[in-house]
Amino acid sequence: MKILFLGGAGDMAVPALNELARERAKDPARVTAITIVDLNEAKAQASVAKAGLTEITKIVSHDIMDRDWIVAQAREHDVALGFAGPFYVMEKHLGSCCVEAGTPYVSIADDYDAYLSVIELEVEAQRRNVKLLTGWGNSPGITQMLARAGYNAIHRPRKINVNWTAGSNEAVGATNLMHLFHIFHGTTLQTFDGKEVAVPCGGGRKIVEFPAPIGKVPVYYTGHAESVSIPRNLSGLVEVTLHGGVKPPYIPKLVMALEKTGMFNTHSRRKRWAKIFHRIESLFSFGGPDKSVGRIEVSGEDLQGLEVKKCYTYVGHIAELTAFPAVQAALWLKAGKFDKLPGGVYSGERLLTVPEPFLEELVARGLDIREQPC
Repeated sequence: MKILFLGGAGDMAVPALNELARERAKDPARVTAITIVDLNEAKAQASVAKAGLTEITKIVSHDIMDRDWIVAQAREHDVALGFAGPFYVMEKHLGSCCVEAGTPYVSIADDYDAYLSVIELEVEAQRRNVKLLTGWGNSPGITQMLARAGYNAIHRPRKINVNWTAGSNEAVGATNLMHLFHIFHGTTLQTFDGKEVAVPCGGGRKIVEFPAPIGKVPVYYTGHAESVSIPRNLSGLVEVTLHGGVKPPYIPKLVMALEKTGMFNTHSRRKRWAKIFHRIESLFSFGGPDKSVGRIEVSGEDLQGLEVKKCYTYVGHIAELTAFPAVQAALWLKAGKFDKLPGGVYSGERLLTVPEPFLEELVARGLDIREQPC
């Protein structure tokens, strides 16, 4: 498999390279060539060397917004891995490039508006028989797969509530900070009483008890993709919500306070402030855990009309939780596991109608994903 790795020097990309190296060690035919496109060549070179992939990897510093160049590159590869954010800017652009190239695309896109923009490519992706797998990280990604598992397990599923919290002592880059500023800005969409409504990002505060090392923390409406993808792909739901947070809890409060000043109103402002905060982020990570978590709750009715509930959690380093599903999805694509499906834009809950085999393989890769008592 020849991989075009877009944004392959980012912090989320490091575990992906390690997983690709492990796959190559099992069978060299699984990963034969990697082209990393990233402006940070030095960081990419260091990650590639550490993973032991120098022999098969080419690193190119090029503007990822150069459409004609990206299309030409995608045509020379079997799959494109989309790790280049922020996705509210990149996702539709890169997905469109891959549709034109006829090359499948797997991304870790997480923004709700990125999902709403990339699904506009559905008709063209079907026409060209190209699969775009959007949001194959942890949230969205693992969250949607677990939501699908609970949805399948309940006779009449009615509500899906997705919750996540990031530990502040995780290694993230400036792009991740842009994403954080974005998802706590403006409004996002959630479903209540069967209707999709706009809610303020940072609103809807509630306390959720997550597994260790996070425990009980406040979470808020945030602009991740689950709250717009799940109700579009799973029928019969009257409520779909998405709440997110950070531990220590003062960090979301700080971001929301700064947001009120207008600091994050535009992409250029978010980009500028992300660079500043990235240089001093160690001041904010002090005392925070180095793990991130998710909790997914699915409720509905059994055959007798009695209320039932399914709860699932995952815990791990955010980069591994994010990278492993995308790498695994690319491998499954190349192995032909999705060949019977038409081209189109696929989130986790849409593509994996039976998610257990995929989730079991993620657990075999070392991720802690499990069903919990509610």
